[in-house]
Amino acid sequence: MTTSTVRVNLGERSYDVRIGQGLMARAGDEIAPLLARPRVAVLTDENVAGLHLESLRAGLAEAGITMSALALAPGEATKGWDGLEQAVEWLLAEKIERNDIVIALGGGVVGDLGGFAAAILRRGVRFVQIPTSLLAQVDSSVGGKTAINSPAGKNLIGAFYQPALVLADIDVLSTLAPRDFLAGYGEVVKYGMLGDADFFGWLELNGTALAAGDANLRAEAVRRSVQMKADIVARDETEQGDRALLNLGHTFCHALEAATGYSDRLLHGEGVAIGCALAFELSAKLGLCAQEDPSRVRAHLSAMGMKTDLADIPGDLPDADTLIALMGQDKKVIDGQMRFILARSIGDAFVTSDVPREALRDVLSEALSAR
Repeated sequence: MTTSTVRVNLGERSYDVRIGQGLMARAGDEIAPLLARPRVAVLTDENVAGLHLESLRAGLAEAGITMSALALAPGEATKGWDGLEQAVEWLLAEKIERNDIVIALGGGVVGDLGGFAAAILRRGVRFVQIPTSLLAQVDSSVGGKTAINSPAGKNLIGAFYQPALVLADIDVLSTLAPRDFLAGYGEVVKYGMLGDADFFGWLELNGTALAAGDANLRAEAVRRSVQMKADIVARDETEQGDRALLNLGHTFCHALEAATGYSDRLLHGEGVAIGCALAFELSAKLGLCAQEDPSRVRAHLSAMGMKTDLADIPGDLPDADTLIALMGQDKKVIDGQMRFILARSIGDAFVTSDVPREALRDVLSEALSAR
């Protein structure tokens, strides 16, 4: 497999996303041109450290680069003030300087927290993303959104801060549990739904083989997802317009994550998949898209063995009005108006605040009554 490169064009803050096999083993050669001195500090979590930290250490050592590492507790609960303080104080104790590099090695939690720590350390230290989950490779590692969670909601404290490089090693995806891989696939299929009907069709044909482990198909899915995100971020870095399309399914998802306590009852990518299905359901109810579209979305998610509806979330859920109140905490609220990403068809999403509350309540009530 050849390594492909997607360029995120942001003027002097442009950077490459490298996608291919064996990138961890070549990490030293990839990162060396960025370094002022041959050392890096790595933020990771305990699970990822056990799987990949020594491979990264060896890859860096090949280029004469030494590393120190901090392994945080795994899970969404780490992505808060306590985890951020632990990371920043450790980086300061390691005497990381402004021209050094911090590496975020892990999934979305480590990438978000590590990027935010880099953004605020000494008013900004460069960082490299080495995403180890499918979700992080196709979504959270690209585009410079960094954040921690607050008791008031997810990702409410953060900064737009772009990495200097992203290394997406397809080989590491083979270490993911099937549930985690499919959660990441929720973000992959989102790209087809929001802006590329041909990609959605390609996923319908290739999704099961991709999930079963075909490395070339995985690399192509990551490349196409990253290219779509890079194009959107280049047009709208701080989410004033087009970038909001990337939040297809997320307004529902974030409310469901809050309702389930950010626990493993519902992984983020599972919430995105369910949220996308609900967004298409709402679009159909409002007469924006064909009735067949939500059915097609659910059929593909079901064929992949994914969660498709509220009935697939274990345990109790609050009623429709409480879920709507949780949606009101979303970062995308402007002047008290919730913004939704709805669709005219698969591959044609748009942003709107014009969603009647009754229609939203009806969609949620119907989904809850099916539990």
